[in-house]
Amino acid sequence: MTEGNFVDYVKIHISSGNGGAGSTHLRREKFVAKGGPDGGDGGRGGHVIIRGDKNLWTLLNFKFKRHFNAGHGGHGGKQRSTGADGDDVIIDVPLGTVVRDSESGKILFEITEDGQQEIPARGGLGGRGNWHFKSSTNQTPRYAQPGLPGVEANVTLELKLLADVGLVGFPNAGKSTLLSVLTSAKPKIADYEFTTLKPNLGIVKYRDFRSFVIADIPGIIEGAAEGKGLGHYFLRHIERNAVLLFMVPADSKDVSKEYNILLNELRKYNPELMDKERLLAISKSDMLDQELIDEMSLVLKEELPGVTPVFISSVSGLGMTGLKDRLWEMLNTK
Repeated sequence: MTEGNFVDYVKIHISSGNGGAGSTHLRREKFVAKGGPDGGDGGRGGHVIIRGDKNLWTLLNFKFKRHFNAGHGGHGGKQRSTGADGDDVIIDVPLGTVVRDSESGKILFEITEDGQQEIPARGGLGGRGNWHFKSSTNQTPRYAQPGLPGVEANVTLELKLLADVGLVGFPNAGKSTLLSVLTSAKPKIADYEFTTLKPNLGIVKYRDFRSFVIADIPGIIEGAAEGKGLGHYFLRHIERNAVLLFMVPADSKDVSKEYNILLNELRKYNPELMDKERLLAISKSDMLDQELIDEMSLVLKEELPGVTPVFISSVSGLGMTGLKDRLWEMLNTK
């Protein structure tokens, strides 16, 4: 999927159908001059339904269509016949989509399962026909209920990626290169910061035909939790990853400091992210010899207690098999 085709935030307008009006028909037959009321009920207006689809990965479809209108209910007829219900509109979205009210910002619901259906705009009820209002004192009511109007709303669709592993790091840390090596994804790669402006997804093939999904998240900078850089635009994608793979390049001036800054940004954005499994990968390690790797491991063990880094190189292939083994073990050890 190309970067331009990844859409993860869009506002749409939805409108459910009006309910059909009840009928005021009076029964008339050849030998029944005054048969009384027999007007039927109006049909229900169509709902706007949002449904989860596991085969979708982006909100690209909404780039070209942002107005969704359900059908109106049919009017009631004679012989107590009920009008037809309006046609529902079903909007398919990727799993991980959060639906908000655009005016208030309130979360209406989240779509996390395939086939899950939610109704943000219900169709109006049909009006009752005049036969409902017949009584001993009013044998021929000549009125019926109008249908109830539908609902119009502006809603925001916000995609939070449902990936197994999320890549976290400063700009130009080698995340896109790693994704291109581990998967068949082809993210944009260049030697400047913020090459990646949209998240990229890839499927990592593991042993025995097993696999897991990895997401390349645009680079974090200090202050991202307050909205600096790309700020909240991409931090939300990290919330749904099971494992966070922190990447710090081997030529960094201070690996521990960079790791702690990244960790602090996630903590400020959402403290619950601290409960996720984490792994630190030292990228671009092909520029280190084994002596430097051993020395750096000892230093990091003292500065970052409990953190066991892996040394990798997307260019030379150093540590790639071990990295996949560690990630698979973290994903499948509960």
